[in-house]
Amino acid sequence: MKAIVIGAGFGGMASALRLRAKGYDVKLIDRCPMLGGRAQVFEHEGFRHDAGPTVITAPFLLEELFGLFGERLEDSLSLVPLQPWYRFEFSDGDHFDYGGTLDKTLAEINRIEPRDQKGYLALLAHSRRIFDVGFTELSAQPFDRFTTMLRQVPRLVGLRNYETVWSMVRRHLCSEKLRQAFSIQPLLVGGNPFDTTSIYGLIHFLERAYGVHFAMGGTGAVTAALGALIKRHGIEIQLGTTVDSVVIQNGRATGIRLENGTDLEADVVVSNADAAHLYRKMIPPSQQRVSTRIKLAAAHYSMGLFVLYFGTTRTYPEVAHHTIWMGPRYRELLDDIFHRKILADDFSLYLHRPTATDPSFAPAGCDSFYVLCPVPNQQANLDWAAEAPRLRNRIVAALDRTILPGLCETITADFYKTPDDFAGDYLSVHGAGFSIAPLFRQSAWFRFHNRAEGIENLYLTGAGTHPGAGLPGVLCSAKVVDALIPEARRESATE
Repeated sequence: MKAIVIGAGFGGMASALRLRAKGYDVKLIDRCPMLGGRAQVFEHEGFRHDAGPTVITAPFLLEELFGLFGERLEDSLSLVPLQPWYRFEFSDGDHFDYGGTLDKTLAEINRIEPRDQKGYLALLAHSRRIFDVGFTELSAQPFDRFTTMLRQVPRLVGLRNYETVWSMVRRHLCSEKLRQAFSIQPLLVGGNPFDTTSIYGLIHFLERAYGVHFAMGGTGAVTAALGALIKRHGIEIQLGTTVDSVVIQNGRATGIRLENGTDLEADVVVSNADAAHLYRKMIPPSQQRVSTRIKLAAAHYSMGLFVLYFGTTRTYPEVAHHTIWMGPRYRELLDDIFHRKILADDFSLYLHRPTATDPSFAPAGCDSFYVLCPVPNQQANLDWAAEAPRLRNRIVAALDRTILPGLCETITADFYKTPDDFAGDYLSVHGAGFSIAPLFRQSAWFRFHNRAEGIENLYLTGAGTHPGAGLPGVLCSAKVVDALIPEARRESATE
């Protein structure tokens, strides 16, 4: 039997491998020049930059893919634990190093607010309870039937998943700085902590359970290792090719149509395209169920991203691998980004310095960086041709004044990506950085289903599907597809 996977992001690559392990002849198609989807690699004037996720928190999900074929991840990839996991730099000059042993974390908390040591332990215990249900039991559980959702409602209510991440953290911690540090995780998957369901509070325990790792060679090395695994096991790869639509006959996906008009037949189609783009552009509304059209019309999208890549002609050894640079405003800034959809003069930033761990990212005596700035998505109708250079200059000046002194003189080889690039390069609806937002009303059954609603033999993986965005999320979405496809094959065999 033949399977086609549309999109070679991590969800697509994982789905292709899982289908191949089931005996399918698999073809993997992507419009980008290399595997990885949004996890592209940019080489610029001697500096290397990962465009995709830089944090690995559940390495066993990658190990599983190699294990499908009797191989070991460690033979293809070197993962190193980081210390600290993240450094938070606050606008008053204070900082908070998060990660490592529990004792180190408690000591850092004690330095900022001694009363919050007990609160953090309670928060961690609550996070573990959410993790045991939300991740261990439900992250790879199909939610394509409403009865599945109904069965889980009592447990989710018992875990207070109706409250937001911010409300959950605020119940446990007193310090505003620590509240910010421990509520910011939803931004890593495209959500506003003041809107995102507290089920994403499981990230605290996920990090504590498995640590925070970096792949030597960067995310590009992860993509290369998976790509080599894909090739070793006979999966056909076709890059630089855009899929125009899914071919549907009598309510059944029978293949795809490429942008050049070529039709390719398949028994199974898995889409790793942005789920909203799939239903907006690749499947006619007449072929969609009313429930899907309602989800699409009511969809609330994640924020956009402005990403500045640059090198420096000196090194900054005092800067951690992962830094969260907090601006003077928190809730108000997030309101500007997510609700008012305006580009404010201030910002908060995620700064990635891979040369802290892997010097190969830059020439000798230099550092490689990227800085990610959450911004409104394209629904704000910003003129990024005008706004981007101004934002670039404000960010460089702010970092120069604080944690990267002299940056204005040492910065080199810089370039940036805006929400317009996310829309153009990855066909992300509204240029959103993480597809639809992780709201309660867009989670589990309410999210785009991994089994297409009303269309046989079509499956969805990736950030816009259950369980959500982030590297663990999209790898788990491929596990959901894996769980669904054998059932579909048995059904088709009896017709």
